[in-house]
Amino acid sequence: MTSEEFYELLNQIKKIKCETQTLELKSAGSGCPKRLYDTLSSFSNQDDGGIIVFGIDEQNNYAQSGVYDAQDLQKKVNEQCLQMEPVVRPLMTVVERDSKNFVAAEIPGMDLVERPCYYKGQGSLKGSFTRIGDSDVPMTDYEIYSYEAFRRKYQDDIRSVQRASLSALHKEKLAEYIRKLQTGKPNLSSLPEQEICELMSIVRNGEVTLSAALLFGLYPQAYFPQLCITAVAVPGNELGDVGAIGERFLDNERIEGSIPEMLERALQFVRRNMKTKTIIHSDTGRREDRTDYPMTAVREALINALVHRDYSMHTEGMPIQILMFEDRMEIHNPGGIYGRLRTDQLGKMQPDTRNPVLAAALEALGITENRYSGIPTIRRAFAEYGMREPEFSSKRGHFAVIFHKETQTRRMANMLQDNSANIYDLLAFCRTPRTRKEICDYLGLSSMSYAIQIYIMPLVEQGLIKLTIPDKPKSPKQLYYS
Repeated sequence: MTSEEFYELLNQIKKIKCETQTLELKSAGSGCPKRLYDTLSSFSNQDDGGIIVFGIDEQNNYAQSGVYDAQDLQKKVNEQCLQMEPVVRPLMTVVERDSKNFVAAEIPGMDLVERPCYYKGQGSLKGSFTRIGDSDVPMTDYEIYSYEAFRRKYQDDIRSVQRASLSALHKEKLAEYIRKLQTGKPNLSSLPEQEICELMSIVRNGEVTLSAALLFGLYPQAYFPQLCITAVAVPGNELGDVGAIGERFLDNERIEGSIPEMLERALQFVRRNMKTKTIIHSDTGRREDRTDYPMTAVREALINALVHRDYSMHTEGMPIQILMFEDRMEIHNPGGIYGRLRTDQLGKMQPDTRNPVLAAALEALGITENRYSGIPTIRRAFAEYGMREPEFSSKRGHFAVIFHKETQTRRMANMLQDNSANIYDLLAFCRTPRTRKEICDYLGLSSMSYAIQIYIMPLVEQGLIKLTIPDKPKSPKQLYYS
């Protein structure tokens, strides 16, 4: 950073008086801090890196007390950087303020294939750290493994299931899959079935792979009990909320079977725990049944969870979770975003694929397109419903998608966003049955169809406005009343 940027940073520290995700403060009034390894590791292991500022006394209300010797401090900081693996290369900046010297060490984030960065004196298992807020937290074994798996391109979806044999697979489904693989591939078709099974990772060295067991197994959970889906519907907005008679769950199911079977049963669970509203379009008179959440989006989110979850030994004891609350639905799966992709890039950039064999097999089976269109499809489905965009989060080896249910308050706000009329005034106006034209004139709009579709029909759906001729919504004699 430039000297001017450093001065601005010192001013900011004076105001906020705290450390952050990318800012660490050290006093260094009487010598160089002896242990910077944790922070050097955590900053190096995050994309944005971080800055260590020396000369700030955190214990004395963040007083800007300066450092003991700027030149010696830089030397000793660099000595600690050389003890890291890979070696950390800090960018040092020194400024003087009020006859005191301050030093900033900018720690760049390392490329994903070089992580985790750790202190050599403790090794990767004990010397690797991650930054959580203003704290340096030891990495879990799984977090360390995730970097190793990406760097070495481990394929956990085709690791051997030693207790399984071909007899444990559904013969007809496996045969149909092989026929689909052979279609349009003359070279593959000419091979014996045993070679095809080995070549396409149905078996490896004569042992059934995890991917084959999950796709064609008669009961995959016999080998991996937690590679399933747990689904609950909660009578409230948080786990622990109870219903009128003390019930913790409105519905609770453990969903097992092959991936195609789990997908279908999970969709059934979501359907039966959603409300369905009937919408009658004023322009066409057509009836449309609309669920709380677009099922197209739900299906894509479930497929993503089943295909892209982590199937390593570190997470085989963790199921996928479906949590249905009164105001939202959450789908959680083990394994954060794989590779270099960030959550804000989902659906915009081609990602690395954690389970390439499994994804390709599901494409051959016609269950997924495998064209990275899942996230755009989810966003488009919610946009078409006029609902809030889903949230995606990836934290410490865990990924979640959150679907928010559209609230009545939000819908009313959307209805009236282009007009100053108050919803209650509109309802009061309709206490006397009104024609389309009367309502259109009241709202100050030029299009009667727009006025009815955007402002009135949502109120009809909620039961706040009724039709005088409900069986003939397009009748020219139709009146609307509250």
